[in-house]
Amino acid sequence: MRPLLLITAIVFSACATATPPPLDLSHTRVVDLTYAFDEKTLYWPNSPGGFELKRLSYGPTPGGYFYSSNAYSAPEHGGTHLDAPIHFAEHGKTIDQLPPEQLMAPAVVIDIHDASAKDPDYRLTVDDVRAWEARNGTIPAGAIVLLRTGWGSRYGDRKAYFGDDTPGATDKLHFPSFGAESARLLVEERKAGAIGLDTASIDYGQSRDFIVHRIANGAGVPGLENVANLDQLPERGAYVIALPMKIGAGSGGPVRIVALVKR
Repeated sequence: MRPLLLITAIVFSACATATPPPLDLSHTRVVDLTYAFDEKTLYWPNSPGGFELKRLSYGPTPGGYFYSSNAYSAPEHGGTHLDAPIHFAEHGKTIDQLPPEQLMAPAVVIDIHDASAKDPDYRLTVDDVRAWEARNGTIPAGAIVLLRTGWGSRYGDRKAYFGDDTPGATDKLHFPSFGAESARLLVEERKAGAIGLDTASIDYGQSRDFIVHRIANGAGVPGLENVANLDQLPERGAYVIALPMKIGAGSGGPVRIVALVKR
């Protein structure tokens, strides 16, 4: 049974009985699409800071038991994270206002890594989307559309990943992403629930107007950035769960993304 059908069956069963059956993952592979947050986490070049973890307690207590506790701080937008609609839409939803069901959906994976390898400024085209649909059928409404550029293999190397490592500079960045027209197709016509990819932004590195952010966020569609391990997902058939930290009034935040793939 496909992961989506499995989850749907469980939901309907829960409505019909008081004790729904447990979720069976025995025939499903779970793929972690999230990078760990630590001192190596990549943030936008002009970010005022990065991820910081401060140890508060670690070791035996006077009572004789072990205890560990930390404090952390970080900007909203860095590492594997979600851009809430308010990030680029004045009246968009904040991260705590996003309904969880919008972030739990079938995955569509569009692979442009060959084109991106030839052109680091490559942007997904309408023809790329239509080519995917010619093989797989029309993208279903509510799907989470993930763009595989191949940039995931560069994560951790700031210069290779961003195309530049000049401190604080954002004018020399080079990495692929969505294009404006393909974003309009996915968001306005196909009604994607979310879009995401394995680079630092849903706009390409040289963008100055952040048009894809404006198109997606303006339509209430969140963006998922710095998504890991997209090379482990099929073009279709996976089911993605992308639940962010529920930050009150947040414009974005860290997100733990997993994909369920039939074995």
